[in-house]
Amino acid sequence: MTGQGLRRTPVQQRSTERLSRILDACAQLLDEAGYESLSTRAVAVRAGVPIGSVYRFFSNKRAMADALAQRNLDEYLDRVTARLAEPAATPSSLDVAVEVVVDEYIAMKGVTPGFELVDFGVPGESEPNRHVADRLLELLAGRLGLDPADAYARLTFVISVEAADALLQLAFRTDPAGDPAVIAETKRMLRAYLAR
Repeated sequence: MTGQGLRRTPVQQRSTERLSRILDACAQLLDEAGYESLSTRAVAVRAGVPIGSVYRFFSNKRAMADALAQRNLDEYLDRVTARLAEPAATPSSLDVAVEVVVDEYIAMKGVTPGFELVDFGVPGESEPNRHVADRLLELLAGRLGLDPADAYARLTFVISVEAADALLQLAFRTDPAGDPAVIAETKRMLRAYLAR
């Protein structure tokens, strides 16, 4: 993992495990108390590491949350990639891609600690969806017959991610498990827009 907020990339397995414990603790505390109450000291205590270990990797809580968001995005893209590699997903179909992309997001929302507040970006940040769109375009371009360097394809993915983000937020505001009707309409909207 190479997060935007990460000061130092761990080299040894022990450091990698410590970083993972720190991010796990950050995610748990986000779920329990929210972003405003998050602190590097509380994360160090929860992770069972000295505060210096937290500062070795992160300058502040924002950097820590950025790294958690990056880890979430990497895990999400790994899940999407694995699902698309399954025999049932073999056709280079837009329908399959939309189903997998939305379903894996919803699956992570239900089980990934800290995902509610920091899915792929820190609260108040305005650009995480552009980064998500770029990574999804990179992942899906070959499958959908797109050129990842094409500016129009990128714009289409940015608009799709922004629209899906807003609709999925609505789905989870109206139903804690995600309103199935809103989720279905989100998929329908994505298929129609991306098929153009």
